[in-house]
Amino acid sequence: MPFSAQDWPIGAALLQFPDAQDAPAARWAATLYEVADAGFAHVDLTDTWTRPGDLAPERRRELAGALREVGLGVTAISTVRRSVTDPDEDRAAENLAYLLRTVEAAAELGVGVVSVGLHRELTARQRAAVWFWTEPGAGDPAGDERVRALAVGRLRAVGERAAGLGVAVSLEMYEDTFLGTAESAVRLVREIGLANVGLNPDIGNLVRLHRPVEDWERIMVETAPYANYWHLKNYYRDHDPATGAYFSVPAPAESGFVDYRRAVEIALAAGFAGPICVEHYGGDGLGVSASNRDYLRRVLATKLRGGAR
Repeated sequence: MPFSAQDWPIGAALLQFPDAQDAPAARWAATLYEVADAGFAHVDLTDTWTRPGDLAPERRRELAGALREVGLGVTAISTVRRSVTDPDEDRAAENLAYLLRTVEAAAELGVGVVSVGLHRELTARQRAAVWFWTEPGAGDPAGDERVRALAVGRLRAVGERAAGLGVAVSLEMYEDTFLGTAESAVRLVREIGLANVGLNPDIGNLVRLHRPVEDWERIMVETAPYANYWHLKNYYRDHDPATGAYFSVPAPAESGFVDYRRAVEIALAAGFAGPICVEHYGGDGLGVSASNRDYLRRVLATKLRGGAR
């Protein structure tokens, strides 16, 4: 393996920090120092915080300077809700242009991975909910091969631009999109057919749904051979057969529904060697992410030694 348990690049997501796109570099540095003070050597540049692809060149240089000042590496730039299959063609075109700008910004910043997905903007009901995943959101039209072909062509264009710049593209799994099941996600990667385009098996996005879900272990087995980046988070999940009700809330990686000790074992056995991003919604998301990182390093140490069930 290219990394040991202690130097495996594990970055903190910035989901819990407010939009800082137009903030001065000093404010960027203050946030990044907070990440470093939580024990992280890497950060995921989540674009809900700052969008490198929309920064002017001098502002990207300021961002690079802030990262150097703090001493943080970058696991990836994660783009959020920028679907190239949006039914609004103008929005889909802008999303594609944004993804192309983002891979160019990643290359300029020396970031090796850009994570992209097909999930769309939150609906009004999702924004009003305590947890947005408890309300149904927009999705891709199931079985529509015309729209699927658009996704393949547009994501291939992103992958080709990224390949020319030495950047990998990771497709984030998300419900009700062409990346919403293991079979569909693997098929999409194979249809795109580029060596630098793989999967981000974010199974947390799927197990939190308040409905029946695909078995997480089977998802990992089928997608891990294609994984090149990994958003890692967990949820408590319960089901009441008497009423048919489902329940989920965010959980630390160690204690939620997904057994990440087993998930890491599956990923390593399949040859996964990409960077990882730890996430958490609610409360002190950065603090829980730091606990997730420490747990993950303990598991990696055991599994890299050859520990198995």
